[in-house]
Amino acid sequence: MSAKKPSDTEEEYFAKEETARLHALAVAKQRETEQHDLEAQKKLHWMHCPKCGFTLDTVQFKGLAIDRCFHCGGTWLDPGELEQLAGKEHGILNSVIGLFKHAPRASRDK
Repeated sequence: MSAKKPSDTEEEYFAKEETARLHALAVAKQRETEQHDLEAQKKLHWMHCPKCGFTLDTVQFKGLAIDRCFHCGGTWLDPGELEQLAGKEHGILNSVIGLFKHAPRASRDK
């Protein structure tokens, strides 16, 4: 007497289950690795000038803590600090935004 082999659909079901489990493990490992890499990059670059790489120092300017590089002279703002400064200086935000706006192009149809 020979042992009866499970049906092909049963083998297919367990193969799919194992594939889904292995895929879920791979995705979890990738997320863990990405998080670890992000933390390592943050630790490596925290409070370093994005322009020259030297250390940033925090200075007080109009009640805000501004990050300043005394090597290259760069000044770096955290999110929301530009808006806070703009509220203290009338028209400064519009002046900064105006730097990034382009003059309207002349129509080529004329």
